[in-house]
Amino acid sequence: MLVLSPLLVSAQIGPQTDTTLVIQEGVASYYGRIFHNRRTANGEVFDMEGFTAAHKNLPFGTMVRVTNKKNGKEVIVKINDRLPQNSKRTIDLARGAAKQIGMIQMGLAPVQISLIEPTAVADLRGYYQDNKPETMRLRDFSDPVIVEKDSSTIFTLTHLIPETQSLNF
Repeated sequence: MLVLSPLLVSAQIGPQTDTTLVIQEGVASYYGRIFHNRRTANGEVFDMEGFTAAHKNLPFGTMVRVTNKKNGKEVIVKINDRLPQNSKRTIDLARGAAKQIGMIQMGLAPVQISLIEPTAVADLRGYYQDNKPETMRLRDFSDPVIVEKDSSTIFTLTHLIPETQSLNF
């Protein structure tokens, strides 16, 4: 018997993101005033109204699309800072980026993090090699996945929705 996971179907609010480039889902927070004009982990001066972010693992300079899963609003940010490894957050946005995706009032939002260029998946795989963080998906989904029950039954899956974390708000 072949059982396909219910994760293969997903309803989305707002514009549909190319899920072949989704690398992570989790919770976003934002930071602002007390860090404004201070140096980030990569040495840049932090601008609280900018479009930058802190992440635990992504290489500095990586450009990602962050989508607020509650309202579908998106923002593109550059990773230039680090979150502590024990942080419960997935990404920390500059206030300007957080404002664009409508999360200022709540302070937290469930988000989807996507790469903006297909070639970035291979770049990140090379960067991490065998040390990829468990919460990050770096598999190229442009090639179909073939599930074979026996030689007479073949299912081809060409699109998968990433697993999601349980979010409590």
